[in-house]
Amino acid sequence: MPDHAHGSRADRLRDAGYKLTNARLTVLQVLEQSGGHITSTELLERVSAADPAIGRASVFRCLDLFTRLSFIRPTYIDNNVTPTYVLMPDGHHHHIICNACNRVIEFEECHLEALTKELEERLHVKLTGHLLEFYGLCENCCIEKAVTADE
Repeated sequence: MPDHAHGSRADRLRDAGYKLTNARLTVLQVLEQSGGHITSTELLERVSAADPAIGRASVFRCLDLFTRLSFIRPTYIDNNVTPTYVLMPDGHHHHIICNACNRVIEFEECHLEALTKELEERLHVKLTGHLLEFYGLCENCCIEKAVTADE
């Protein structure tokens, strides 16, 4: 079994009652090596390169399972109809996306614990994660906009 079989997500997969199949472990490894952001097309190409025996349907079944387990979440960066899948370390992930150049700025700070607890109590749910996206202009685009406005 590959080394990545012993990672925390693989342990969570096993603890949730799922078998650690070659397809699941390979898709998980490719997701983890992607730097946290990958489209399904990129994922299919990389999984195929890693193991040509893993089919397209298996990859999409893994994406569905990993989404249900809150390992990943689809997001629509670049105004694209194809989602980009993002890894959810510790159940959450945060972005600022520039509306002008589509630059994605990640940040780690998360001050949503109180909101999470309040939502769970008020709505009688158990939250397993969140994907927080802010939209605006990055520093470079703000400078460009200011320069253009001055001309």
